[in-house]
Amino acid sequence: MSPDSTLRTPDHNERERLLRMLSVATFIIFFQAYMVAPIIPALSNAFGTSVQTVGLVVPAYLIPYGIATLIFGLLADRLGVQRIMFASLTAFAALTALTATATSIEQIVLWRVLTGLGASGVVPLALVLVARLFPYEQRGRPLGWLFGAMAGGMAFGSTLGAVLEPFIGWRGLFLAVGAAGGIVLLLFLPYRRMIAAAMQPVGGTLGDLIRGYMNLLGTPRGQRTYGYVFVNSMFHSGVFTWLGVYLERRYGLGPVGIGIALLGYGVPGFLCGPLIGRAADKWGRARLLPIGLGLSTLAAAGLLLDLPLVVAAIAITILSLGYDMTQPLFGGIVTSLGGKRPGQAMGLNVFSLFVGFGLGSLIFGEVLRFGFGAALGMFAAVELAAALCSLWLFRSEVTSGAKGLSSGTR
Repeated sequence: MSPDSTLRTPDHNERERLLRMLSVATFIIFFQAYMVAPIIPALSNAFGTSVQTVGLVVPAYLIPYGIATLIFGLLADRLGVQRIMFASLTAFAALTALTATATSIEQIVLWRVLTGLGASGVVPLALVLVARLFPYEQRGRPLGWLFGAMAGGMAFGSTLGAVLEPFIGWRGLFLAVGAAGGIVLLLFLPYRRMIAAAMQPVGGTLGDLIRGYMNLLGTPRGQRTYGYVFVNSMFHSGVFTWLGVYLERRYGLGPVGIGIALLGYGVPGFLCGPLIGRAADKWGRARLLPIGLGLSTLAAAGLLLDLPLVVAAIAITILSLGYDMTQPLFGGIVTSLGGKRPGQAMGLNVFSLFVGFGLGSLIFGEVLRFGFGAALGMFAAVELAAALCSLWLFRSEVTSGAKGLSSGTR
């Protein structure tokens, strides 16, 4: 194959095939991330440890994941996206399977830290590839597919994790997902050249790296976008991580019942992710973001009430819809901020997202010592404030034709 053919831009059909494979990899990684929180009660019983201690398993994965994205984004810009993605996917498959060898909560926490560090080079770089392959005004649909895959991983991970654990055990869950990651890695191999052709390495010094982050955070648009990614992720992870414990304590549900009650989480994004993306392309993010933040607030506030179980499950689904109408849209804005270093821009986005995920679960767990009323009330109040402020802060995020948002200077 000649150099020219190696560096050519993928055509429409190739882009769509690559998008589907990226979506599959994203689904598996988020399935693995979200299957853990609902089995906190089961792990607590298995190891005879408090739920607060077992709850550390969640941030043990999420915070290292977020931190490592800064490194992977830089390495991808310098060494090439395809090398980093395949190394990270290999680490994800191996370390997820090895978690099944743990004999204590402390060992599970250690394996989760290592998995978070190793797995964080796939999803952020998938988002970077979409940003490179699709123009900003057409980016909503492919981003919708990726975030829909994330939502699908959330939905099936949170449900099947809780439902399958009584039958195959928590060790079986990690072994099965590790094997699935290995299969995805093999299916990804034919796409190496296509990924390499889409993005070439970008050189630079440490000073360039620092200036890159300063530039990303040096404009009001960058500051508010990354800030909202962080705060919104803290809210959603804090509430979601402890839903299994909430359902066990309030409704007396076992693992299978918890899984069924969580069935709606992630379904809106899985089914409607591309549609939400198209709506953002058509009407602008200024209209959808406050709605998504408002729905999240209503869902958390609803869980404060003494609702019938069916209504609580609907509130959980609405909570998921709030996520699907916010974080993918923030991700779309980030893809226009990176300039020649999209890996760095998306790395900072996923850093904000996953560190927020980890801190949110930790903070909610600490406030939970005062009861679910205090924890849900505090988180709902913060999200409500964010929703009201977003009406003003994101008012310029209309369609690109109207305001020329690709400049990224607002």
